[in-house]
Amino acid sequence: MSEPFIAEIRIFAGNFAPRGWAFCDGQLLPISQNTALFSLIGTTYGGDGRTTTGLPNMKGRAPMHPGNGPGLTNRRLGERSGVETTTLTESQMPQHAHSLQAGNAPATSYVPDSSSSITRSVGGFGYNDEPGQPLSPLHETALSESGAVSVSPHENMQPYLTLTFIIALTGLYPSRS
Repeated sequence: MSEPFIAEIRIFAGNFAPRGWAFCDGQLLPISQNTALFSLIGTTYGGDGRTTTGLPNMKGRAPMHPGNGPGLTNRRLGERSGVETTTLTESQMPQHAHSLQAGNAPATSYVPDSSSSITRSVGGFGYNDEPGQPLSPLHETALSESGAVSVSPHENMQPYLTLTFIIALTGLYPSRS
């Protein structure tokens, strides 16, 4: 494999960082020993810019290209976003209703369909499929709520395969084109 560019990031399937590479785990490195790397990444990923520079922290993260496009949010290099778990709030759900309507006409069918309504049971039937029957909403307690009583977070992670991200500390200095 060819010599890497300094600051090049690769995915590596090993459990160690090869010589000249470091894990992308957010660690701070001394600038005095990594001047070329610092000249490329600066303090984009951390560090104080005087004595330390930070490496990207890819633990539990997916890479994303910086910039924007039609209908996309602008993303800056080094920006972190997202969470592994989230709790949905009422304001995050689209407005919707769980309504159920019933009629007072005698039931005519055992099986509901898109045009039938729950109605007064007659002879074991529970649904009426005659058009034009007046309908009324059921009492609010007729439909029970579902879901957790206490609000708790749920997992929000995309499918994943665990691999290691490594960054080149030594190699070719990339020229700007």
